[in-house]
Amino acid sequence: MTEETDKLFNFPCDFPIKIMGRCDCDLELIVVEIINRHVSDLSENAVKTRPSGKGNFISVTVTVNATSREQLDNIYLELTAREEVLMAL
Repeated sequence: MTEETDKLFNFPCDFPIKIMGRCDCDLELIVVEIINRHVSDLSENAVKTRPSGKGNFISVTVTVNATSREQLDNIYLELTAREEVLMAL
């Protein structure tokens, strides 16, 4: 992210993170464990999952209360380092 991107956000703010992976792993558990390392106050309804049309993939959307660009960068770095995560937006 750049300085211009920083200007788009007024931290703290609610920020949705969408993660996609295959259905053959416990992606939701993996994602929540990673997010919990960076966000201390993840609410019960912050996590939403949805299978793909054919059921081969799953998307997990987690809305976090982001406090800084650095926090978001660290979340994305850790998520994308996992082989189970095919994409994080």
